[in-house]
Amino acid sequence: MSSAVQVRLTTEGLPAAYKGQGGSFFNEQGFAIVAEQDEGQMLRSIQQAGRKLDQAGVGTIEATGQGWTLERQWALAQGFVDPKKRNEIRWSTDDVGVAEQLQAMYDTVAWARELVNLPPQDIYPESLCTRVIDKLKSIGGDAVSYRLLREEELLADGWMGIHTVGRASMHRPTMLQLDFNPTGDADAEVDTALIGKGITFDSGGYSIKPSEGMIAMKCDMGGAATVAGALALAIQRGLKKRVKLILCCAENLIDGTAYKLGDIITYKNGQTVEIFNTDAEGRLVLADGLLAAGEMGAKRIIDAATLTGAAQVAVGQEYNALFAVDDAYASRALQAASAENELLWRLPLAPWHKDQCPSNFADTANSRPVKGGGAGGASNAAGFLLRFAPNDGANWLHFDLAAAYRKEGEKLFNAGATGLGIRTIARTLLDD
Repeated sequence: MSSAVQVRLTTEGLPAAYKGQGGSFFNEQGFAIVAEQDEGQMLRSIQQAGRKLDQAGVGTIEATGQGWTLERQWALAQGFVDPKKRNEIRWSTDDVGVAEQLQAMYDTVAWARELVNLPPQDIYPESLCTRVIDKLKSIGGDAVSYRLLREEELLADGWMGIHTVGRASMHRPTMLQLDFNPTGDADAEVDTALIGKGITFDSGGYSIKPSEGMIAMKCDMGGAATVAGALALAIQRGLKKRVKLILCCAENLIDGTAYKLGDIITYKNGQTVEIFNTDAEGRLVLADGLLAAGEMGAKRIIDAATLTGAAQVAVGQEYNALFAVDDAYASRALQAASAENELLWRLPLAPWHKDQCPSNFADTANSRPVKGGGAGGASNAAGFLLRFAPNDGANWLHFDLAAAYRKEGEKLFNAGATGLGIRTIARTLLDD
C-alpha cells in the first residue's frame, strides 16, 4: 500500500460536516478536491488544496483518479511546496509522457527556487554564477560556453554599474556572460539576450533598509534565478536558437569604499547617472546588462528583476509586472503567460518615462528624491532602463517580478521563492 496521501478530484460537493462551499477535504480514500466549472478557478482551488496539505503536515502526496491534466498537477505541486525540501509529489500514472514533462519542469523550477532560498552566506556573486554555469552545462553540454568578469575585468571592460554597486563587499562583483549556441556556428546571430538582476544581498547601501525590510533581501537575485531557470527549461523543451545569458551580480553593502549619494556613474554609452538612492541599485547593474546585450547584437532582449516595491503595490503578489514600448513583443509575452497559466500584467511605459528622474549634475538620477521613488516608481525605473535599451526599446521586455517571493506563507504559496515567470519567459524564447 502506498505511503502517499492519495489526492483525487471529485464532482461531489463538500460533505455536510464541513462549512462553506466547494474546497477540499480529507476522506477515507485520502484527500478530495471539489471540481470547479471555471478552469482558472479550478487551478486556483487545486493549488490552495496543495497548500492545505502542506499545512496539515503531509509529506508525500500522489495524484490519483481521473481528470489530472498537466496544468492541474502543476497547480497541486505549486501549492505543495516546503522551503525545507521535505515534501514529495508523485504524478498521475495515466500518461507517462506528461509525468516526465512535469518532473523535468519541477526539477528545474525547484532548482531556481533553491537559488533564491539559500542563505546569502552560500549565494554571493561568484557562487551564484558558478551554480548557474554548472546547471546549464549539465543540460546544454558543449553548446554552452561562458565568460566570468570579476572586479578587475569589470573595470577593464567598463561595466561601471555592477562594479560601483558591488565594490564595498568582500565578495567581488561579477558579470556572467553565458552563451547557449546549439547551431555550432560561432557567427550565428543571437536570437535573444536574457538579463538577470543578481543582487545576492541588498542592505540598501547608505540608503540603508530597516532590519525588517532587510531580512528577505537574499531574494534580490530572483531575476537572475528566473532567467537562468527559463533558459534551462527552454533548452529542455528543445530550444534551437542561440541565446546569451547575462547575470549582473553584486552585494550591495557598506564600507569606506561604498558608493554614496551624490556620486556620478559614467556608463559605456556615455550616459551619466547621479545617485539619489543607493537602494535603487538594481537598475544600475541592469544598465550594464542592457549595454552588453547591445554589444552582442541580440535581436531581442528580456530582463527580469525584483526591481521595485511599487510594482508589487500596483499588481499585488500574484502577478508579475511587464513593461515595454514594443507592443507586439509585449503581446507575445502576455500570450505566453496565459498559455503557461502565469499571471502577468502590463504597466505603463512611454519614452518620456526616461526623463522622470532628473538631475542637476548628470543626464539622469537613478531615482526621485522621495520615499519609494514617488508616484509611478515602477514605470520610472523602467524608464531609466529604457535609456540603456538598444534601438530605443524595440524588441525589449522588462519583467518586474512582483510575484517572485513570499516573506510568509499564504493560501497559494509557502514562504520563499515561487518560480513564477520562469515558464512565461521560457515559452517566449521558444515561440517564433
